[in-house]
Amino acid sequence: ELSPCSTPMYIDSAICSSTSEIKSRAVVKYSAAPPPTSYALLQEKTDLKLPPANWLRENAQLGSAGTTILGSSSKSKPFSSFGMAYDFIDCIGDDVDVVSDSENIKKLLKIPYSKSHVSMAVHRVGRTLLLDELDIQELFMRSSQTGDWTWLKEFYQRLIDQKWQRKKKSKEHWYQKAILSKFLYYSINGEGAAEPVSDNLNEGEEENGAEEFSSSWPTAFTSAQSDVEDSDAPKEVGYMFALGQVASVPKEQNLPTLFNEGENSQGLRNDFVRNIMWTFEDIHMLVGSNMPIFGGGRYPAVSLRLRDNNKPINILTGIDYWLDNLMCNVPELVMCFHVNGIVQKYEMIKTEDIPHLENSTFSTRVVKDIAQNILSFLKSNCTKEGHTYWLFKASGSDIVKLYDLTTLCEEAEEEKCQNPFTLPVAVLLYRVASNLMLKARQNRKHYGTIRTLLLNCVKLLDQERHPQIIASAHYMLSELFQLDEPPEEDGESLRAGGSEDSYSDEDRDEEEEEDLMEDSDDNGSYGNCSSPQDDSKAVAVIRSVGELSVPEKYKSTYQIRPSCAFPVSQDKEERCRHVLSYVLKGLKAVDGSIKKESDLPAADPNTPIPLKYEDRTGPLQADQKHPTRSGMIPGSWQHRMKLQLFLKASKAYYVLSDAATNLLKYGRALRYIKLSLQCYDAYCSVSGTLHPQVLQFHSQCLSLCGDIQLMLAQNANNRAAYLEEYSYQTKEDQEILHSLHRESSCQAFNMATDLAMDPEYQLFVSSKCYEAAYELLVSEALKDHTSDQLAQVLKRLGNIRNEMGVFYMNQAAAMQTEKEAKKSVSVAEQEMWKKSFAFFEKGMNDFEAIGDSTNTALLLCNTGRLMRICAQAHCAISADQSRGEFSPEEALYYNKAIDYYLRAMKSLASRENHPAVWDSVNWELSTTYFTLATLLQDYAPLSRKAQEQIGREVTEAMMKSLKYCDLQTESARQPLYQYRAATIHHRLASMYHSCFRNQVGDEHLRKQHRSLAELHYSKAVCLFLSLKDAPCELLRTLLERVAFAEFTMAGQSSNAAKLKSLTGAIEIMTETRFAFQLIHKELLEDESDAAESAESPDVASGPTSGLNLQEVMKLIGVFEPSFSFLLLQLIKLMTTMKRKPSNKDEELLKTYKNVYSKLLRAEKNVPLLSRVKVYIELLQQLTPETESDDTGTQKSS
Repeated sequence: ELSPCSTPMYIDSAICSSTSEIKSRAVVKYSAAPPPTSYALLQEKTDLKLPPANWLRENAQLGSAGTTILGSSSKSKPFSSFGMAYDFIDCIGDDVDVVSDSENIKKLLKIPYSKSHVSMAVHRVGRTLLLDELDIQELFMRSSQTGDWTWLKEFYQRLIDQKWQRKKKSKEHWYQKAILSKFLYYSINGEGAAEPVSDNLNEGEEENGAEEFSSSWPTAFTSAQSDVEDSDAPKEVGYMFALGQVASVPKEQNLPTLFNEGENSQGLRNDFVRNIMWTFEDIHMLVGSNMPIFGGGRYPAVSLRLRDNNKPINILTGIDYWLDNLMCNVPELVMCFHVNGIVQKYEMIKTEDIPHLENSTFSTRVVKDIAQNILSFLKSNCTKEGHTYWLFKASGSDIVKLYDLTTLCEEAEEEKCQNPFTLPVAVLLYRVASNLMLKARQNRKHYGTIRTLLLNCVKLLDQERHPQIIASAHYMLSELFQLDEPPEEDGESLRAGGSEDSYSDEDRDEEEEEDLMEDSDDNGSYGNCSSPQDDSKAVAVIRSVGELSVPEKYKSTYQIRPSCAFPVSQDKEERCRHVLSYVLKGLKAVDGSIKKESDLPAADPNTPIPLKYEDRTGPLQADQKHPTRSGMIPGSWQHRMKLQLFLKASKAYYVLSDAATNLLKYGRALRYIKLSLQCYDAYCSVSGTLHPQVLQFHSQCLSLCGDIQLMLAQNANNRAAYLEEYSYQTKEDQEILHSLHRESSCQAFNMATDLAMDPEYQLFVSSKCYEAAYELLVSEALKDHTSDQLAQVLKRLGNIRNEMGVFYMNQAAAMQTEKEAKKSVSVAEQEMWKKSFAFFEKGMNDFEAIGDSTNTALLLCNTGRLMRICAQAHCAISADQSRGEFSPEEALYYNKAIDYYLRAMKSLASRENHPAVWDSVNWELSTTYFTLATLLQDYAPLSRKAQEQIGREVTEAMMKSLKYCDLQTESARQPLYQYRAATIHHRLASMYHSCFRNQVGDEHLRKQHRSLAELHYSKAVCLFLSLKDAPCELLRTLLERVAFAEFTMAGQSSNAAKLKSLTGAIEIMTETRFAFQLIHKELLEDESDAAESAESPDVASGPTSGLNLQEVMKLIGVFEPSFSFLLLQLIKLMTTMKRKPSNKDEELLKTYKNVYSKLLRAEKNVPLLSRVKVYIELLQQLTPETESDDTGTQKSS
């Protein structure tokens, strides 16, 4: 296993050549080798053909270079870059340009100098290219055995090499390999050498061993999924999502356990001695190297090379040595020369001097240009993520071609899994996406990238063979859509596209692109070449390897995922639909992978499942070890994936339901919450334990369901529309439901989510939902988690209990109005009161539990109203169907109502806390006192109480009602309060007037009653005058007041006193002018309205004002005789006066006579309007000194 390098080398090295400086920096990311130990300097004449004692023993210093007889193997395994990519997943797609074995990079950079063939597989992930050797010879050998890849073999033979045959390696080749291996073992410092081994390997056996080793193609990749599943190997995915979190895996388990161990050992493991992040000029590469590094000499590290003295060093070897040292950051090279295996001498060369060695001089600048050109060529043409590209140069040829094997494979009409790279590429795309998902939690700009990676990953895979990756990928895609919060305001970063996206090449600017447009015809990277041997199948062609040495001949033109923007929809519903479509695909993949051994048991619709929450947080019950209803084994990947998908679907439907509720589409909302709860039900049936967060979410669902049922109950008139919304279902919803039914009958929440037709039942269901949510939140599992949510649910519980209390209270009130006159209260009514009262009590407890004084006050207020309804029901009816005396039961209930209203006031504490509620309670309290007083006064219980006691009680109730009449605050109720206050004063005045008339004897008491009557009459008149819309009440009060004055006069003996009383009475009578002016105005308005309605018959006829004409006629019947009586008495008194009248008196007498005569002559049969006009004129004459004011008043009124 890889372990962190104990002495990581972070040395920046700039290697200088004579022409210019090449920038190179190598950082060792991981090293399996111990710190370099000094190499042993071999004696001259040492024979390297003889094996050393420790030969082929495993040695950490040499790593895999020593464990094979190949020495430092240049044989690259076909998936080596994937092994590295899995280990350094963070760099993939973004920071690194190339991931490859160092041997492959050297081979590419030597293309212009070398005649040998090049065959490499290229894969793109984001801006990273993965390069692996594609050994065509080995591939075709397997093809002839298995029949795979025949399409490529035919293609190869047709276009490239008609006479293809396996080339055997020469004996010389194996001899050189064996000598190098022995040399390295000799060079390890002798102390650590292992025991000697017997040398029984002859050269033939070596060759066979080597042959076996080279056949390293992983066979398992093309086997069917079922073979893999049947093996005993673990089947877990390395990166699985668990409850919304990516479960990251420790370094040791970082290998893809999607494949069994056999596959891991065959190339998917990162088995390089060291992994190095190498920056060469501006190219970032993740390189795997097995070069042995030793200590010794002038530097901390050197590389050791063996050379045949008879063969001069050539340019290819020079480039090899130079690049190896640059990649591993080794400053010096030690060369050991031998002749026929006998050591001759050692030579030391600095790395920067390698390009200037005799016979192997090369320009480092040209190597840099080659590197940049090849990278640009590949980046411009390997554009499709997930495709396998093949870079090929035939031996001795100058032409380099690039093919898209994925496209060729599709054209060949073989299964897509015939490409052995498909699975590793898909897994890599999945892993990069998983890794980004962790970062995406902090930064959502990665979302577009993740989505593209996953969609490409899914495209590559066959659902039947790889359901697990497909299901995981779809689950992750669903996780990208934020359901719980609205998109952030700075969401532009998601929509901005390439520039913000982490996969775009930021280092390329527009001018470069413009330059490119001009010379793109010459730069050959698009491969529509004219030379005859070019074939149309190639994606791109380099016409001559010489072009690679021309600086900037090729430029990377391809903008990687130019608009990799994530589709951020502002519409919640659209986001949820995306989530559900991915969830459905995930579920289909999981369902398809479960062995369909038996058909599903039929769901029994008659088995009701209680809504009540059962505590399922205990340990797994024994029976849950058995397969679930669909045949899933608990703990399997299918089981875990289904849990996550069900929960995700439940959340998506919850959000859809919430959105529909906000749009007042309650039928649709109920359908969605039903689906959400069905998903949850299926989740419960496959889950052994329920996580607190899941339970919390469930209580939110129940709470929302309660809201919806309440709204349905309140909007009963739209029932048909809601039923239509509720019954509609999309194909997607049906398919998801079908998948749910594989695990559960999904009937547990039927009661909560059915659309009932009865409002009472809907209210009942709503309260049950809230109760279930409440029980969940106070259960053991959640009691420490949910203070905010608990307050919300208690508030809803209080509200629904209030709604139910009001519902039953209204039913009781309706019964009361419908019933015929009976003396007793019906049992049904009493039942309604009890139900209503019980709900109000419970609701008050809920609101008190969360300290909500305002709502507590409202419920107390409603209970007060209930008490008043009870009081009204107890009203006694006498034998002749008239209202009987005020009963004690009525008094009891009215007083109870008053108690509740006073408690409501106390709960609110002051008006500032909630003015609207305070005013409402205040009004109800005043009304109750007023009703109590009027009933006591009008239907006095004289059979039980004395008149005086009743009088006292009436006065007390009236004064309390008056106390709560808020005359100061400007509000809609202000005129009502004024009218009530005026009425109270009028009633009190009438009561004292009556007492005064009936009182005999106690003179002190009579005086008191007289002054109180005067006081209340004057207050009532003032208030009625200010109202301007109660002329009848004003007129009645004034006429009563005149009668009171007349009664006072009757008891007086002296003429002077009588005259004074009469003058006072006539002054009061003149005030009736204001009442008549108001009556006159309203009669005129009625007349004009009647005229209008006659012109246009569609306007409703009848008086529009609130004037009661009968009442007016009745009052005029009292007014006329009273007025004429007063005038007559005055005229009589003034004419019989003994003392001489003054001029003023004479004038008055004249006026009185004039008015009296006009009054007597007035026509009785003229219309009311004319009579009122006459009265106004007559009354006007009696007050000539204030005429100007009066006319003003008249105008303004």
